[in-house]
Order: sequence, then structure tokens, then C-alpha cells
Amino acid sequence: MINGTTQWIALLGYPVAHTFSPKMQNAAIDHLGINWRYAAYPVHPDNLEKALQGLKVLGYKGLNITVPHKEKILPYLDEIDPLAAAIGAVNCVTIEEEGLKGYNTDAIGFIRGLREDNFEPQGRKVLILGAGGAARAAALALLQAGVTEITLANRSTEKAEELLQNLAPTTSLTAPVLRHIPFQSSALQEALDDKDLLVNATSLGMSKDGLITPYPLAPENWLPHKADLYVADMVYNPVETELLQAAKKRRQRNQNGLPMLLYQGAVALEKWTGLPAPVAVMAKALQEFTHGKK
Repeated sequence: MINGTTQWIALLGYPVAHTFSPKMQNAAIDHLGINWRYAAYPVHPDNLEKALQGLKVLGYKGLNITVPHKEKILPYLDEIDPLAAAIGAVNCVTIEEEGLKGYNTDAIGFIRGLREDNFEPQGRKVLILGAGGAARAAALALLQAGVTEITLANRSTEKAEELLQNLAPTTSLTAPVLRHIPFQSSALQEALDDKDLLVNATSLGMSKDGLITPYPLAPENWLPHKADLYVADMVYNPVETELLQAAKKRRQRNQNGLPMLLYQGAVALEKWTGLPAPVAVMAKALQEFTHGKK
């Protein structure tokens, strides 16, 4: 029951209507038997600093940060975990007397999701769509997991090159192992010929306020018929994007963003509460929620 002693956690994003996190986290909180609640708030980028100040004053215990704030929040934090600093994006914040400390649990959640599905990144070649906060998390996590090549495909060449420059000091890999290609059907098809893993780290295909973010290039036109390609889409709403539908037709192993959401959320909950996250309970809540969304 919510009362004067309830401890609060907030998710800040813009928009947040698509999120499954409150259902998952509140199920975990109920299972733990603690007087906490988790709520999502739409915060326009212009109001991020004010929102952070307000939540700190109100005594919130922690935050999840989602698009478009994962990189924009960095100047407002008092401390940044080394992994989050290397990625250049934060999705989890603890609020303590000392101030706001930022973490990136997306990277941990992403790799754990792949390994739980028996896909081992070590020694693999990867193509990542995107160059934003999610792509940064995926790329660094994959490098730390031992991939041998990362290729970025992004509509903004400048942003892709910036990400590659940031990644270079974190790895012994050198160009052309870290490279960028144009976001074009022919370039994607050619690049995927020798890849083991395709990661969509963009919002393409995501449902926001009931509208699907369209693909500028239909996956059906560029995803190769390559049986040993694993397709990972960080989008989880809808649970089967156009990209995953194309992968399914090609009988390619694939995964949506729910495993990443689950495991990043579990790590975050442990940071906020200091208690072991009930992962099975959280997974069940997501399963029930997504079943209702189909």
C-alpha cells in the first residue's frame, strides 16, 4: 500500500507510454515485500535538469533513464561508473546523500540475454544498426565479450565515426575491424555476408504512443537469407518487429529486447534496494504483460 513511508523509483523518458518496466519492477517489489513503487514519467528534454532536481528533493531512491536522455543526463550527475563513462550513456541512477551516481546496466543486460539464448559473442563478427546510447552500450559490451569485428551502419556518418573513435581506446582492435558503412540496402547486404550477429540498436520498429517508428529501408529488402546469422533487436514493443519477422521467415535465430530489459532491470533493482532481484518473477511479469499486448 502506498503511504507516507513508500520509497519511489522513477523512469524518465520522452515518451514513456511504450515501456514495460513498471509492470516488471513493481512485480519484483511486491515479491520482495518492500514498501517501494516504480513509476514512469514523460519528461521533455528541456525539463530534464528540473526533473532531476525535483526527484532528488522529493526523496526518490533511484531512476531509470531511457531515450532521449541516456546521454543528455551525463552533465547532471555527481558521479559516473567507469563502464557508463566508457559507453558515454547512463540508464540507471542511484540517488544518495552524496548525489546522483550513473550506471549503464544495458550493456550487462544485453550480453546476458545473448548468452542465456546460447549465443556466445566471443570470436564473432557483428553489424550494429545505430550509433546512439544503445549502440554504444552494445558495442562496448560486445568488445569486452571478445568479438573480433564491429561494423556500424548509421544514417549520420559523423555520429558513427564519433562512436568508433570513442570505442578505439577501449580495445586492442584497430581499423578496419572497427568500421562504418552507409545505411543503404546494398551496403547492409554486402556487410552481412560474413557476419554472425546483427543488432538493431535504433528505435526503428518501436511502438510509441501507438505509432510504429518506420524503417527507412524495409528489412525484407536487405536482410540476407543466411541461416547462421543471429538477429538481436533491442526493441521490445512490439515484441516482434518487422526486422524480427523477416528473420523468422529466413529461419534465423533471433531475440527481441525483452531479455535485455529483464536483465538490465534486475541489475538496476539490486543497485537501488541492495536486495537480490527475483529474476524469475520479473520474467513472468513481462511474459504476462506482453501476452496481453499481442
